[in-house]
Amino acid sequence: MATWEYATVPLIVHATKAILDQWGADGWELVQVVPGPSGQGLVAYLKRPTS
Repeated sequence: MATWEYATVPLIVHATKAILDQWGADGWELVQVVPGPSGQGLVAYLKRPTS
């Protein structure tokens, strides 16, 4: 059975693609993007298999 590690990342609107591209290059897969806790900004939830 696969095991996963998770990360939450705040997204900056003008740099969203660059942020996600960098995390993707490090092996992270985007799971979901939701509004930030204060209702402003976005937070990305990512996962990758543990080794």
